[in-house]
Amino acid sequence: MNSLISALRTYFPAASVITDELRLLAWGTDASFYRLIPQVVVVVESEDDVAYVLTVAAQKGIHLTFRAAGTSLSGQAVTDGILVLIGEAFATCEIGPDATTVRVGPGIIGGEVNYRLAPHGRKIGPDPASIGACKIGGIAANNASGMCCGTAQNSYRTLAGLRVVFADGAVLDTEDPFSVARFYESHATLVDELARLGAATRADEALAARIRHKYKIKNTTGYSLNALIDYEDPIDILAHLMIGSEGTLGFMSRITYRTVVEDPFKASTLVFFPTIETACQAVIRLKQEPVSAVEMLDRPALRSVEDKPGLPPIIRTLGNDAAALLIEVRAESAVLLQQRIDAALGALTGIATVEAPTFSTDPATCEMYWKVRKGTFPSVGAMRRAGTTVIIEDVAFPIESLAAATLDLQALLREHGYSEGIIFGHALEGNLHFVFTQDFSDAAEVERYARFMDEVCKLVIDKYDGSLKAEHGTGRNMAPFVEMEWGRQATDLMRRIKKLFDPDNLLNPGVIINDDPQAHLKNLKPMPAAEDIIDRCIECGFCEPLCPSHRLTLSPRQRIVSWRELSRRAAAGEEAADVGRDFAYFGLDTCAGCGLCSTACPVGIDTGELTRRLRGRGLGNKTPSHKVANWTAGNFGKVATASRVGLSIGHAVSGVVGESLVARLSGGAWKRGMPQAGKAPKAQQGTGTGDPVVYFPACGGRIFGANTADEATLPEVILELLVRAGYDPRLPAGFDKLCCGQMLASKGMAEEAEQMADTVTAALLKAADDGHGGYYPVIMDASTCSVRMQKHLAGRLALLDFHEFAHDALLPRLMLTRKRGPIALHINCSVRRAASDTKLRRLIAACAEEIVEPAGVTCCGFAGDRGFVVPELNVHALRKVHEALPANCCEGVSTNRTCEIGLTAETGRPYRSIAYLLEECSRTESMGAC
Repeated sequence: MNSLISALRTYFPAASVITDELRLLAWGTDASFYRLIPQVVVVVESEDDVAYVLTVAAQKGIHLTFRAAGTSLSGQAVTDGILVLIGEAFATCEIGPDATTVRVGPGIIGGEVNYRLAPHGRKIGPDPASIGACKIGGIAANNASGMCCGTAQNSYRTLAGLRVVFADGAVLDTEDPFSVARFYESHATLVDELARLGAATRADEALAARIRHKYKIKNTTGYSLNALIDYEDPIDILAHLMIGSEGTLGFMSRITYRTVVEDPFKASTLVFFPTIETACQAVIRLKQEPVSAVEMLDRPALRSVEDKPGLPPIIRTLGNDAAALLIEVRAESAVLLQQRIDAALGALTGIATVEAPTFSTDPATCEMYWKVRKGTFPSVGAMRRAGTTVIIEDVAFPIESLAAATLDLQALLREHGYSEGIIFGHALEGNLHFVFTQDFSDAAEVERYARFMDEVCKLVIDKYDGSLKAEHGTGRNMAPFVEMEWGRQATDLMRRIKKLFDPDNLLNPGVIINDDPQAHLKNLKPMPAAEDIIDRCIECGFCEPLCPSHRLTLSPRQRIVSWRELSRRAAAGEEAADVGRDFAYFGLDTCAGCGLCSTACPVGIDTGELTRRLRGRGLGNKTPSHKVANWTAGNFGKVATASRVGLSIGHAVSGVVGESLVARLSGGAWKRGMPQAGKAPKAQQGTGTGDPVVYFPACGGRIFGANTADEATLPEVILELLVRAGYDPRLPAGFDKLCCGQMLASKGMAEEAEQMADTVTAALLKAADDGHGGYYPVIMDASTCSVRMQKHLAGRLALLDFHEFAHDALLPRLMLTRKRGPIALHINCSVRRAASDTKLRRLIAACAEEIVEPAGVTCCGFAGDRGFVVPELNVHALRKVHEALPANCCEGVSTNRTCEIGLTAETGRPYRSIAYLLEECSRTESMGAC
């Protein structure tokens, strides 16, 4: 072990070799119900890095696994050997001519590729439900498909070329003739054997027929044997064998896809049927029509979501045998769309439905329909008993057998006591997912699961000759059953392929091919109860792309995994040891608490809430005591004054010794472009001229002043704007001694924070009272604080963030001259969570001709004071902003003062409130470039 770590550290930077117990546990967890703790985690950023790890693994005789996003449901991304984590240098994307191809690295998220292709009207073919979180490496390695992809547009069918790093460190680029020629020379044995295997397979009529039959429906069980009959060129065979190989044959360092059209016109309908049989009759007819997706949901699946707001009330009235089909059609024009709608409706003619089907082109209605489908899996996960695991299995049947197979699966779930189980799936492909909950902490429960899976395999294989894995990859849970599905001859062929590529069995062993019949019952992941707010977590990893600390310390999923382990140890009387010590920094100090994770979480978990709760218990290195928090709550005026004095001293010192030295001496707390000390505006109680409005300047804008000494402060700018637009602003009495408490709430000091919010509430109610039983409009100028007070005042007083009020009330009253720009826009996490980003975009669009919204930047990581106390979080969160901003972009806007401080420091460009831009553009003189 020590020699392994030493060998890796002689080559990799220290941060790329992870050995602490906490993060080994965190990275040893993926979305499956398996867990293996790696001996070491290594982050690779190049093919040379991969080759070096392969060399070390071979020398030490230690197996390894490549990991992209870890959204795999079948355990392909965990190992007890070396976990090779694909770094961000592999997150590349090169769009080809006319966007008909796209060349991508394995580290880029599938949804990001589609985002970049969208302006060209194209997308990649695979469309897994996890596309917003999963990465290209996993999509290709599992041959993932999805709701509209089917078998025609998966990675296997849309592959145009790839680069592979093999177990011996050799590299092949199938798109480079010189690379191919060199490979023919250096790996003649491998190439010749692939050619021979292909020829022999094609010559064996029975085997070839069996392979063709197996791929008439979705199938990711075992290796892609269809490569041996679909292609004769050994390089083509090799390339297509890599697809779906789950990291067991080599490392795909680059993949070129042929893109597919993303039709702009879409329509959907949710059709209810009295029985599964009638729904499947409709599926068979629809298979012949130009429909893009047909999703089937059985009655338990519908029941799991029927009480969600906005869903059709008819769901609650359906009989026990009912089912539904969600049908979507797409087209390049409105005329063609209507033709396809008519064809789909025609196919349903004569089939019994609960009510007449009607297609909708309204995006909101279509989204509501899809919420029915997408809400089923998480609904089971959210309702499960604490300590249990949610399992989603993935099978496929010939479409003509779909009705009978669905009924048989329902019967098996009931027979084995999985009463909560639901079934849904991609009906056009005969692909069903069934979801149930399982307790792996009890031996009897594990045995029940084993019996159930044995019966499922017999049903799928013996009765229907279906696929045990349709689109999730073979993984650990179906590897022991590959031979049962394929038979000895085909499975032996797979074994020969594995041996040919990986003779020492170092690449992800036990995945795809596993001769241990009990392998699927080993290394089962515990899911101990920890906290009520996180026990629903299914560890899917959907949260990770939005988290500002992901890849710096821990992601939301990894924080939950870590706290579950610490809770387990506490319940068992075990010491927290190094895991507890490290969790203080990795888990709590560097959590921004922004809550963006909840917007992607299938069950709506805000891991920041866990962080705040634990900070409130005194955990974390950067958490103040309740005594300090209580004093702060009662003396905020003194806190504000002291902070402004500190800023003034800092500027005086930096003026003498320079900003860099002050930044170093302060541990990064002093920032480049640190704003001037703020000042409280003069109290205003209204002049009687104009429409009354109450303005509460948040403490961030009062403490942190303008970016330069000759610039107006944020409260001054907003007051000027309000008067200019014909409003009569008044400020709450004693406002400079008030704070909404967000600064304490983020540290887990909930009680003290509530005291501060209560004081602000009283002041706002008094200031806004119009004397006639109503209230004047109330605004605040920091989104985070506005959102907090909106929740606090709900049902009592309406409060708007400045950008919301500006959009609704100021735009109609101001004459604007748009600035040429470009101007950078940062939409902070509070605006995203409040879903007020549309208004912010419209507001800046009214002020600027060119807007830059950097992709890959979510929360800035400043998080109130986190940017001062753990500055590395802010730096990491904004690591992608630099390349996204054009050189001629010389200013930016946002809606939170501390976010703007961090953005200014990191980009070297002044970021200010959107109020500054609105004020500038509403002056009488015309605006030029920035």
